[in-house]
Amino acid sequence: MKRVSLLAAGLLALALGACSSMSSGPGWVVLFDGSNLDNWNAIGNANWRIADGVVLADSGAKRQGYLVSKASYTDFQLHAEFWVDDDANSGVFLRCGDPTSVGAKNAYEVNIFDKRPDPSYGTGAIVYVAKASTVLKAGGKWNTYDITAKGPHLTIVLNGVKTAEIDDSQHASGPIALQYGAGVVKFRRVEIRPL
Repeated sequence: MKRVSLLAAGLLALALGACSSMSSGPGWVVLFDGSNLDNWNAIGNANWRIADGVVLADSGAKRQGYLVSKASYTDFQLHAEFWVDDDANSGVFLRCGDPTSVGAKNAYEVNIFDKRPDPSYGTGAIVYVAKASTVLKAGGKWNTYDITAKGPHLTIVLNGVKTAEIDDSQHASGPIALQYGAGVVKFRRVEIRPL
C-alpha cells in the first residue's frame, strides 16, 4: 500500500509540474531545444556555441552579441529557460524593428541584468518601458521567462512571479532576440506560441 501511495504521489507531482509551465502544449513551436541553432541568425561578436544541451556565450564586446530568430512575430506567448552568472548582462528582445541592429530603442528588451545600476529596469523589467514591480535576482540558477505579447499588452512573468505588465504600442511586430552583454549567459529551451 505504501508503494502505491508513493507512486500516486509521484505521478501527481509530475502532472502538476507539467501544468505549471505554460509551454509544450498544442500550437507551441520550439525555437531552441539544445540541439541546433537552425531558427536563429547570430549578429555581433559574442561567442555563441552549443554545449551540453544549452546555447551559451561568455565573451564578446559589451551588448554586441545576439541570436535573432529568423521568423517575425506579432502576438505570442514565449517561454525561455536561462541561466546567468551574477555579473551577466542579457535579455530577451521582442518585436525587433531591425534584425541586424537590435537594441532597447527598436524592440522591447525584457532585461536579465541583476547588477544594473538602476535596478528598477533590471531583471524582470522592460527597459525604458516598464519598471519591475518585483525586483528578483536571476544569477546562479536556472530561471524561466513566460512572456505574453497581445497587441499593445505585454506581460512578463519571471519564475512564476509577474514582474511587469503594460500597454505600449511602440513595437508591433518583429523577430525575437537573445542577448549576450557580459558574464556567462545560457539558454536551454526557447518556445513560442503565436496567438
